[in-house]
Amino acid sequence: MPKTNRSNAASDVLDTVPMIMRIIRRNFRARRDPDLTLPEFRALAFINRNPDCALNEVAEFVGVEAPAASKLVESLVQRGLATRQADAADRRRVQIRVLPKGETSIQLVREHTREFLNEQLAHLSPSEQATVTEAMHILKDAFSNKPPAKE
Repeated sequence: MPKTNRSNAASDVLDTVPMIMRIIRRNFRARRDPDLTLPEFRALAFINRNPDCALNEVAEFVGVEAPAASKLVESLVQRGLATRQADAADRRRVQIRVLPKGETSIQLVREHTREFLNEQLAHLSPSEQATVTEAMHILKDAFSNKPPAKE
């Protein structure tokens, strides 16, 4: 791929992804459970995707220091959304898991967001929607740790 196309693609991603995420966050705030902040939801979703993760992993994902992540996780634990326990192999390490109540919160938020995005994309033709889906798969592969599939 010529450098100009790569630069254009990078610029398009830099311009588009933050705009889309701002709109998704705005929608989240409007429809969210009032007891769940965006950082708490992000932490909960991360923990759900990474069962038995460590506190420092949550902190890195959410973008906060360990003490702030500890308070955030403590809040989730106190409300019965997550649990934390010492690692049997290394008692200095704490493992965090989402509880059923937390899974329900995640599913509800994701469903509301999915409905919102369906509304936002409804005006696109089936061909354009297929293009968006294909582009999302390409981006997911590009940003995952696995090498992209060769055609």
